[in-house]
Amino acid sequence: MTGTYEVIVVGGGAAGLSAALVLGRARRRTLVVDAGEPRNAPAAHMQGYLSRDGMPPAEFLAVGREEIARYGVELVRDRAVDVTRDGDFTVALASGRSVRARRLIVATGLRDELPDVPGVAERFGNDVLHCPYCHGWEVRDQAFGVLATTALSVHQALMVSQWSKDVTFFLHEVAEADLSDEDRRRLAAAGVKVVPGAVAGLVVEDDRLTGVRLADGTVYAREALFVAPRAVPQNGLLEQLGAEFQETPFGAYPVVDPTGLTSVPGVWAVGNVMGFSEQVINSAAGGYRAGATINGELLMADLDATP
Repeated sequence: MTGTYEVIVVGGGAAGLSAALVLGRARRRTLVVDAGEPRNAPAAHMQGYLSRDGMPPAEFLAVGREEIARYGVELVRDRAVDVTRDGDFTVALASGRSVRARRLIVATGLRDELPDVPGVAERFGNDVLHCPYCHGWEVRDQAFGVLATTALSVHQALMVSQWSKDVTFFLHEVAEADLSDEDRRRLAAAGVKVVPGAVAGLVVEDDRLTGVRLADGTVYAREALFVAPRAVPQNGLLEQLGAEFQETPFGAYPVVDPTGLTSVPGVWAVGNVMGFSEQVINSAAGGYRAGATINGELLMADLDATP
């Protein structure tokens, strides 16, 4: 089975749906391929999106899918497993179907790899958190813990002190000697307590976090724990197409222009696949820019090709 479109959007999160909405309204035949694995699925609510603050992520996506359907955009629940280019792009799906398009938007996001500490994965999105802008207000003034996995965790400990003055920084995989004098000064200024030693697990009572247990058995009473997952960009399609990447402290991401255009002509990357810190509202804006840019580019290409 082969379908031909003007634009294929791989990824049906905020970025992909936003791009598809713009393209649908521009009367472009558009297909969204969605594997149904949004990064924010563990969260009960999303915050910081004006007019949608507190909305459940699943509800947000359901509304978005309804909106793009109004404009004739097709959506298929499938996974893109391969892409080739012979002028246009051919995308092979896990179901065995192949689809073609003149332009391609990659909005496949990233996957969070959580620290290997018992209880962290089970509580993630509840009282084990990663982003104070996403969840800080909801746990404000509680007893915070921050699990250090890299030297960058110092920044996380300092940031969350904006939402609570009771913050304990568990060094876990970071040696005390790795803290710079500036780190120590700032942590002290923020009132953050630094605790050396590896974390062995969490203490959970009545389905809520009550403490963090060290390897030596010591338990520190905590109500929320901030962790820093390792970001794994889902950039396999971009690699297949030979896109240029740049290394960052959070992984390798494609080089893009302000509209999301990659180094591969005709291919855009939007949302978390092009940047670790793209929140839902940023991803939606990026998708909008890419969709509008692609529509204009297709229009001019067709006009230039007209005798």
